Amino acid sequence: MVEDLHVYYGKIKALDSVSIRIGEGEAVAVVGRNGAGKSTLIKTVMGVVRASRGRIIFEEKDITNLPPWERAKLGLGYIPEGRRLFPYLTVEENLVLGGYSISTREELRERLEEVYNLFPRLRERRKQLARTLSGGEAQMLAIARALVAKPKLLLMDEPSQGLAPVVVDEIFKKISELKESGQAILLVEQNVKKALEIADKVYILETGRLVLEATPEEALRNPLVKKAYLGK
Repeated sequence: MVEDLHVYYGKIKALDSVSIRIGEGEAVAVVGRNGAGKSTLIKTVMGVVRASRGRIIFEEKDITNLPPWERAKLGLGYIPEGRRLFPYLTVEENLVLGGYSISTREELRERLEEVYNLFPRLRERRKQLARTLSGGEAQMLAIARALVAKPKLLLMDEPSQGLAPVVVDEIFKKISELKESGQAILLVEQNVKKALEIADKVYILETGRLVLEATPEEALRNPLVKKAYLGK
């Protein structure tokens, strides 16, 4: 839960009294244009950006002032905008780094097997350097790396960014599979149509303020959404 969140960059207010709720196993989408504050929101939830005011509650624990690594230990998994892979490490080495907190080799092997089953192409590419992957494969690796630690809440920042439409379809199919498996997801995304296809609930952010909270069905009927985001 994010409660009355305010974030400043210097004197510029990036988020203004933002509150959102994510239930167990829910996929929640935060959508909006470039500069709306979407990435700031997800970075603040992860602890990469500091909240100026407000609270972030995760499983009834106030994590507002915890550093990112402590939030990761509690069960937050983060897929940053632009993927941020280690380009000169192999696919498998990137995945192993995602499981840095796993205590036994046997458990790590099990987790790797799970993500390879979800992303078979990564199994085929496991010895390749991350820098040699296509854009879609790199995004799959970024998602898989976050999943190795079995997060309770997966934070996804613009997973469709820079990808061809056919690849976006493939990535969102995988996100949908994760949702169906019970994975809780907070997704920030410019592609409103795709976000609405998988979300249980959607928030629209404009210049740092929430202007709409709705189900996908309600959002699709909303004149503002239809005109501003769906071109109807």
